[in-house]
Amino acid sequence: MDIHCFRCGNVFERDDSRAVARSEECPHCGSEIRCCKMCEFYDPDVFNECRELMAERVVEKDKANFCNYYRITDKIRQAEDNQKKIIDNAESLFKKK
Repeated sequence: MDIHCFRCGNVFERDDSRAVARSEECPHCGSEIRCCKMCEFYDPDVFNECRELMAERVVEKDKANFCNYYRITDKIRQAEDNQKKIIDNAESLFKKK
């Protein structure tokens, strides 16, 4: 599985068949991977910045934590794909004939 680091944006490969260890770091910048900003449930627009209602509050979103609900995700790639779709749709909507 290819993952983008939340801090440096570089891509690194990770074996998704094993759990993310609390000590794992980005091979490029050394940022901790098992943090809220690399989690599927992280959402800065909701209460406690987490969509998992049962998760305990974590103050430092960019530091490793022990959350039981952690699931690594590649939100940077998803956001880039969504942005490209929005731009493509807007361009097709306002395309000159």
